[in-house]
Amino acid sequence: MGASQRADSREKGKRMSNDQDTLRDEYPEHFIRSGDRGKYTQAHRKGTNVVLIDPDLHNLFPTSDAVNRALRDYIAKRGGR
Repeated sequence: MGASQRADSREKGKRMSNDQDTLRDEYPEHFIRSGDRGKYTQAHRKGTNVVLIDPDLHNLFPTSDAVNRALRDYIAKRGGR
C-alpha cells in the first residue's frame, strides 16, 4: 500500500488492516524484524505513574508539577505526612 493509498484510506475513515504489508520501501524488513517487542515494558511500568484527569481539571492543573504541588498542599492542610 503506497502513501497515496494510505491517505485515501484515512480520508474514507477506513482502518488499515494488520495483515497488510505497510512497510515502506526504504526500511529493509530485516531491520524491522530485528527488534525485541516489549523489551523495556517492565522497566517502563515500574518507573511510570500515569493518572488521567478530566479536561476541566487539566485547565487548572496543566502540568505534573501543578498537580503535585496541589496534592502536597492538600495533604499538608489535612495533617498528612
